[in-house]
Amino acid sequence: MSRIGKAPVQIPAKVEVKLDGNTVHVKGPKGELSQLMDSSITAKVEDGVLTLVRNSEEKQVKAFHGLYRSLIFNMIEGVTDGYKVQQELVGVGYRAQVSGQQLTLSLGYSHPFIMELPKEISIAAETEKGKNPIVTMQSCDKQLLGQAAAKLRSLRKPEPYKGKGIKFVGEQLRRKAGKTSSK
Repeated sequence: MSRIGKAPVQIPAKVEVKLDGNTVHVKGPKGELSQLMDSSITAKVEDGVLTLVRNSEEKQVKAFHGLYRSLIFNMIEGVTDGYKVQQELVGVGYRAQVSGQQLTLSLGYSHPFIMELPKEISIAAETEKGKNPIVTMQSCDKQLLGQAAAKLRSLRKPEPYKGKGIKFVGEQLRRKAGKTSSK
């Protein structure tokens, strides 16, 4: 029994939801998103509430029930409020520069990394003297934003001894003790 799938999704007044067969289109002030659903799940919109109904009780269909409800909820949340991810570059000489949709990173390697971001993501880089550079990404698409943040983090994962690398703002890293000298 999918508890998540059974929960109705409230549609705010400024959001428009259209059903086109198995495709759900969501349009709001921050953007427009669409999601293709499996044929075993049907969506209904009544009085500003979206509900999903499954056609069978198979295990895979039950999993799809909760999945599509969560995806549609995230789409509605994204077009109303949007999503924001902040990542911090921890390390000596680590820099970030933004020009258009290109993010240029200097991460201690012999060459800079140039990351081309999709047009759906807006990006900014802040650098203050004495503080680590912070890269801020915003989008209405949670999935696309998460993929871009994971790609950025994979360029230089935080290491456990000094904590150098790219980490999310507010993330707590597990630190290890270094070698101890013996006498």
